[in-house]
Amino acid sequence: MTVETLIRPDSTANLIADVEMPCATHDPELWFADHPAAVAQAQSVCRACPLRVECLQGALERAEPWGIWGGEVFEGGRIVARRRRPGRPRKDDAVLARAASTALAQRLADYDESSETAA
Repeated sequence: MTVETLIRPDSTANLIADVEMPCATHDPELWFADHPAAVAQAQSVCRACPLRVECLQGALERAEPWGIWGGEVFEGGRIVARRRRPGRPRKDDAVLARAASTALAQRLADYDESSETAA
């Protein structure tokens, strides 16, 4: 992601230009990783970014097809609770899916709160 990607017509470029973004300093492949450990690392690094809310909002507006944006996993233009591993689903997949959905709902609620306070 570049600074230009995050700049919106109603924002001030000077505020964004001075911010060090993790996506500019890490390997770009990290943001599009398939391995669960790499996805978790990308989310962790991304969530520490000061522009996380703006990044996530932009990704939602653009319906990003793939990758980690604003600390969330995107597939098909939507936030998903977790990226499904290739191959046959495990027997306990339903339990893990419920837990991931609950965690996603909490992160979205936190995002809503932080975007309201930023506005």
